[in-house]
Amino acid sequence: MTVRVAMWSGPRNISTAMMRSWENRPDTVVVDEPLYAAYLHRTGLDHPGRDEVLASQSSDPDVVVAQLLAPVPDGTTVHYSKQMTHHLDAGVDHAWVGAFRNVLLIREPREVVASYVRSREACEPDDLGLLQQVPLHDELLTRTGGDAPVIDAADFLRSPEAHLRWLCDWLEIPFTDAMLHWPAGPRDSDGVWAPHWYDAVWASTGFAPYRPRHVELSAHDEAVAAACRPAYETLAGRRLLLD
Repeated sequence: MTVRVAMWSGPRNISTAMMRSWENRPDTVVVDEPLYAAYLHRTGLDHPGRDEVLASQSSDPDVVVAQLLAPVPDGTTVHYSKQMTHHLDAGVDHAWVGAFRNVLLIREPREVVASYVRSREACEPDDLGLLQQVPLHDELLTRTGGDAPVIDAADFLRSPEAHLRWLCDWLEIPFTDAMLHWPAGPRDSDGVWAPHWYDAVWASTGFAPYRPRHVELSAHDEAVAAACRPAYETLAGRRLLLD
């Protein structure tokens, strides 16, 4: 029986390192932001590499969902998808998420904004996924009867192994030390946008320890972070707390 995991986050939120961790399991196949092309097609946004993204994936959400639910390769028992919350179309039914074990990954918004603008000139609140995570989490709690954990990136980086062991227990799959380290470099599974965003992950071989940072933001970027803070604090109040 295939265990299907959907990890919902915004950008610049250790989501790619988390994907690396799961891909390093011998029983797992991963998918990188499968709804990105559908999001760009629906919104018309001009992201870096837009044409390449649209050419690399289906822009039809129904096709994408069918692909996510398709049989997995032989020898694979875990299907892991890295999902951006803002890629979901809020105006359509999300019943398909009930076929997945859903987890939300959050990060302090000033840290997110500071990281984002190092790779792209500017951002707005809707670009960061946090505003969309609260209604998604509410929906998931309704669909799953309260079974949709929230993990804060700072908590995770303070104790990666403990969090990964908890997730594996929750999913009823074995934990493996392979999830803690991986070879540096790109992967065939990386989206075509990887050269623009994944430099740090390509150089990594494991999760970097959490270090609080002094963040300097412009007035605009401070306003973006402030707009996202209430959503972050709501989710932080629901987050997984390990002993």
